[in-house]
Parts: sequence; C-alpha cells; structure tokens
Amino acid sequence: MPPRHPDTPVPPPEVILVTSKRVACDGGGGALGHPLVYMDMGDETAVECGYCDRRFELSPQHQPESEYTSPAARGPEAH
Repeated sequence: MPPRHPDTPVPPPEVILVTSKRVACDGGGGALGHPLVYMDMGDETAVECGYCDRRFELSPQHQPESEYTSPAARGPEAH
C-alpha cells in the first residue's frame, strides 16, 4: 500500500451505539473482517476494537447486564 499523502484526511473510526457493556466485533467485513473478539467496557462507557478501531459506545438507554446475554454482533435493527 502506498504511503498516505500528508494532506489526505484520515476518516474517523466507526462509532456503534450498544445497549450492553459486553460487545463482540469481527470487523463486519465478512471474509475481509478480522477474528471475532469480545470486549468488556468495565467501568467505562466506551471501548475500541484493537483490530479495526471501531468504537463501541454505551447507549443512554442501556440494559442491565446479564450473564446469559450474548455479546455477539447483531444487525443495526437489533440495537
């Protein structure tokens, strides 16, 4: 990949609002994504994926945590 010209703007990372502090990310690109990783926000209200820099932010209407809720990625209509 050629080097980026210094005047070329770098697009901001994708921000995804979630309803749980536990999230999963696979890059969203199918075969072009990355390995599925699970992240926990802990005491924070956001977490960033170390592979693709997606930022998951806790929605103001978040749900109470449950050990039985799957953190797997879902479509936008599920959030």
